[in-house]
Amino acid sequence: QVRLVESGGGLVQAGESLRLSCAASGSIFSRNAMAWYRQAPGKERELVAAFMIRGGTYYADSVKGRFTISRDNAKNTLYLQMNTLKPEDTAMYYCAQLPYWGRGTQVTVSS
Repeated sequence: QVRLVESGGGLVQAGESLRLSCAASGSIFSRNAMAWYRQAPGKERELVAAFMIRGGTYYADSVKGRFTISRDNAKNTLYLQMNTLKPEDTAMYYCAQLPYWGRGTQVTVSS
């Protein structure tokens, strides 16, 4: 069974940075597409960044140039480096290896 555990969220001010981590177990981590999603209150869950199944990465337009997705296959860990955070980045952030989801980590950015 795949288990995904996120960490690294918190409360920061606009312009600051955070790095989210997602520890994965129960799957062949290095071969799987992995992604970060987020969901703000009252809004639908949206894809933020991903490693695609056929290679390459995806970023939502709203985070391009500010967020970077990376992975350490030796540690079975996925990361999301978030720089120049904005209040509109406030959301619960989820790690996903579809159809599996983590429980999320809260990111709150104050203005």
